[in-house]
Amino acid sequence: MPVYIRKDPVDIIPELSESCGDDDEEESFLKDPDQLQDQLPQPFRMIDKIPVSTNCVACSEDGRYIFLGHPSGLSVLDQALGSTSSTVVVWKEDQVEITSLHITCLGETAYLLGALDDMGVARLFAYSSETIHLIKVINETEDINQRSVCAKFELSRGGDYGAATICCNGSQCLEVYRFPKDVWLKELSQHAPGVGAAIRLSPVTMVMKIKPPKPLTGSTMKSPFEVLQKTVDSTVIGSGQNHLISSRQWEEQDALFKSLYRKYLVTNPRLSKDSEDVLRRVTSHFLLPGGLFPALGGYKPQPGEAVAVCLWWNGSHSLLHYLLCTTPKDKTDPEPKPDVLWPNAQEVLCSAVSSCTRFLALGLEGELVTVWDRQLGLPLCVVAVAADSVFSSLTFLEYWPGAGFDEALSQGPDQNQNGTFLGQGTSHINTKVHVLVSCQSGARHIVSAGRGMDSHDVTQLSERPRDSECFPVVTVAVPFLQHLAVVLHRNGQVFLEDVVTRSRVCRLSFPDSHALARPWEPLFLMEPNQQALLIRGDHLPSPDRAEETDDGGSRLFVFRFHDADVVKPYRTGDVLLASSQHGQSATAPSSLEETWNLYFQQRAESVGQRNKVLTQTWNHLQQHAVMVLSQNHRKPPKPQP
Repeated sequence: MPVYIRKDPVDIIPELSESCGDDDEEESFLKDPDQLQDQLPQPFRMIDKIPVSTNCVACSEDGRYIFLGHPSGLSVLDQALGSTSSTVVVWKEDQVEITSLHITCLGETAYLLGALDDMGVARLFAYSSETIHLIKVINETEDINQRSVCAKFELSRGGDYGAATICCNGSQCLEVYRFPKDVWLKELSQHAPGVGAAIRLSPVTMVMKIKPPKPLTGSTMKSPFEVLQKTVDSTVIGSGQNHLISSRQWEEQDALFKSLYRKYLVTNPRLSKDSEDVLRRVTSHFLLPGGLFPALGGYKPQPGEAVAVCLWWNGSHSLLHYLLCTTPKDKTDPEPKPDVLWPNAQEVLCSAVSSCTRFLALGLEGELVTVWDRQLGLPLCVVAVAADSVFSSLTFLEYWPGAGFDEALSQGPDQNQNGTFLGQGTSHINTKVHVLVSCQSGARHIVSAGRGMDSHDVTQLSERPRDSECFPVVTVAVPFLQHLAVVLHRNGQVFLEDVVTRSRVCRLSFPDSHALARPWEPLFLMEPNQQALLIRGDHLPSPDRAEETDDGGSRLFVFRFHDADVVKPYRTGDVLLASSQHGQSATAPSSLEETWNLYFQQRAESVGQRNKVLTQTWNHLQQHAVMVLSQNHRKPPKPQP
């Protein structure tokens, strides 16, 4: 008796049209059970009838809602990852094309939305009780000709702060806003679900406006004491703004440099550009509690609340930190000074922050990667990467197997001795992080960084692709599976890759009727809560125009990894992962005293390692001294004049 098995598992239900006949039904069964092993993962379902030309997609942290940005405004889909999906509410505005969305949970049933449109206008929304409330247009002005352009708008986790990157006068500045979160929740609770129009919420407050540092010029100061007096509170040094170099010395050194390195300046136009002609772009990250920061004046932040923002400008060597938990002022400081400055040997090209925000990775010129440990205020390591081009992006691979990884996961964040996942374990010696380095050429490397001279390693994940169509446009780590990453290529192919064995686990394929939309700029979303990947696919051109739909055939395809057999070998510790995906550290110090105790604990634990490094250094110096002495003895004596 023949056995007929459905091609797709029970919960993989492809969309069927109403005109499906018996032939189509027969095609949906396999007569050979062995063919099941040959099937590549198909989308578990698709969200149809999405707005035409959907530009961006974001998901709430609890996985309940999906927010879509399109040329006519915003749309909210409920139960997007469940068995059904329906549009709950739509916010429409003529000639407003939303191109970027950032979502965070404001409360159990309230969400904060940061939206950016194609004209550079940033808007802040609140979604609650099936209603979208417009809170504020961030860069709103009475005269539209005087409006500044917003290049980026991000929200801190939990909705306490927001950061808007504003373009002005050939450079970018960062405006940081504090949101009255508790007041908004009280105001939203008084709005009945689905009843009445949007309400007006309390205004936001600008905390600071950070402008790019001024170009270095000659100084009129005469003594070191005068320079020290110019340094604010004598706490932050290293910015280079206060010095004793006169204008004449500055001009002479600049002329000498250009004369000596004229041929290099000609062959490399980027070096010959003046700093004033380069657009100063800023990159920022919100930081959670923890680290060697100055005392917060007795303020104890809530769990998950951002306490600082770090940033850098292109062309700069410094990473600047600004505290957010400061006493509110009547007026915004026109030139806020950084609270902490971390210098680097080369110009910063790209950066990344771990989910717990303990570690910061910086990609520098000269093929260098620096990983900073905020908890100690020191570089974890500086690693040289043999790259064939400059770095384009960095990504932390935080779900990484290691020695005792399963035991560390089962112990929880307080007893985690490995430090490989949360990065906040009590043992600082074994702390090790893994960073994915992507180059502009398409080559990719894995940097495994730890404390000590012999505790870091660089592995080449892939070389420069020979075919330009196979160029990896996006590489995104899967936060809930060990050492797996999703790679989207320019030719529209999507693969799930093992970054340890450097092999492809499977290919994520679309139905024959659809293909990856805009492969050069794909629209996708990794949803950790439901362990799913959402990718937009467009309908392929059909010779029968009668089959064309009004929405152009755009769909959101949902690939759910939770029940896929192909990824079971890469899964472990889901319970701890679900509780830790928000990056909150249970061991983050809450006071300066606890911070110093952790620092001294690390110093005590690292005595053996530091003594080993010190012994190796002295041995190298002795060997070098013997070599120099032997060379001097071999040299013939100089003739007497």
